[in-house]
Amino acid sequence: MMVIDEPYGASERPLVGLLAGKATQLMQAIARPSLVQLVMRLALAVPFWKSGILKWAGFGRLNDTAISLFTDEFMLHLPGGPYHFPAPSAMAFLSGTGEILFPVLLVLGLGTRFAALGLLFMTAIVELTVPDGWPIHLTWAAMALGIMAWGPGRISADHLMRGFLLPER
Repeated sequence: MMVIDEPYGASERPLVGLLAGKATQLMQAIARPSLVQLVMRLALAVPFWKSGILKWAGFGRLNDTAISLFTDEFMLHLPGGPYHFPAPSAMAFLSGTGEILFPVLLVLGLGTRFAALGLLFMTAIVELTVPDGWPIHLTWAAMALGIMAWGPGRISADHLMRGFLLPER
C-alpha cells in the first residue's frame, strides 16, 4: 500500500546521501588542493615552454625563424588593423625569454604568482595575434588567474621559502 504523505523514494534517500557523501570524500582525497595547484602550474607551463624552446638556437641566441615570425607572420589584430609588431627582434627576444623563464618559475613554484601574471599578459598578446585561438587561450587565462588567486600550493619553492622567512609564532 502506498502512503501519500511519504515522498517517493524517501526510504532510499539515506543510502543515496551516504553514497554521495562517500563519493565526495573520495574526490576530495584525490583532488587535494596542493596537488591541483601543482597540476595547474604544470599544465600552464607546458605550452609556453614548448613554444619558447623552439625560438632559441643556443644560449641567448634567437633562431632566424623566431625573428621572421615577428617580422613577417605575426600581426596584432587591433581595431583598424591588423598591424605588424613594433620592434620585431625585441618582441621575439622578450617572447622567447618569457616562454622559457615563466614556465620554469611555475614548475619550481618560485615567484609563482608573478610568473602566472607574466603568462596571463603573454596570453593576452597571443590572443591579439591569433584571435581564432580563443578557446585554448581562455583555458590558459583561467589557469593563470587561478594560480594568481590561490597561489602555488604546498608543493612549491614559494611555500618552502615562506616557512623559512616567516616562521610560525
